[in-house]
Amino acid sequence: MPKKIIVTTPTGHVGSRVVQLLVQAGVRPTLLLRAPEKLDAATRDRVDVVQCDQGDADAVLRATQGADSLFWVDPPTPDDDPAAGYARMGANAARAVRENGIPRTVFLSSIGAEKRHGAGEIDGLARTEELLDGTGASVLHLRCGYFFTNLLMELADLRRGVLRTPWPLDHPMAWVDPRDIGEVAAARLLSDGWSGASVQAVHGPEDLTFTRVAEVLSLAVGHEVRAERISDDEFRAALRSAGVSDGQVEGIVGMSTGLRDGFVPEDERSILTTTPTTLAAWAHAHLRPAL
Repeated sequence: MPKKIIVTTPTGHVGSRVVQLLVQAGVRPTLLLRAPEKLDAATRDRVDVVQCDQGDADAVLRATQGADSLFWVDPPTPDDDPAAGYARMGANAARAVRENGIPRTVFLSSIGAEKRHGAGEIDGLARTEELLDGTGASVLHLRCGYFFTNLLMELADLRRGVLRTPWPLDHPMAWVDPRDIGEVAAARLLSDGWSGASVQAVHGPEDLTFTRVAEVLSLAVGHEVRAERISDDEFRAALRSAGVSDGQVEGIVGMSTGLRDGFVPEDERSILTTTPTTLAAWAHAHLRPAL
């Protein structure tokens, strides 16, 4: 009998790559979507689609019956406290894993979840890790670096040649292409050769400072980009002006304040954590056309 692999957030930057690779591997995955109309027609013919809101525990339980493997992503939450919202989603995943007896789950987590507390909205991912570990099933937490695609939310500033950030400009951290995360996730979903609760970081090809990122982007997009550090309060003001609620603002700001001063990721860079796509290659292919 073919394996039943469930994929959540299948139209996202990571999930869409997971789906593509599973289909190319000959699997017909089951996709959980709140809005099935977002799925392109070519993919729809090669997958099974279940309309499901991951915030609805009973719906998640029904949608994951008979699953052999689950790719779980805590989706964006409308909660004013995003950490609590992510934890609520994680509780729904843990209940489904436990009650449906799902043997293996790959969870999209983040660098910083190892702190458990004090990393803004990442605290909700940390709680999801704990809830999934508590099921006793085999679970792999992918603790990922800073997504290249976060730059797509800064297009207006980048057009003006500025990369604004609350992080120290000389602070090195892991940057990663979400498509590469999808490749790691798909490989694990297709494999039966692992068990137990474990962590695997996904660090991208190298650690980058924002000063270095600006240099890379300057070459890739064809005009100078200058990194500029802003204060936490300036960051808060920018988020509020974009319509983000106060609680959500603190969840976002808390990620940078909690991970920048003396924080060292628990998982060291190694052959297991290093993925191939460089920021330069990604920016030339995806950011330059958007600008």
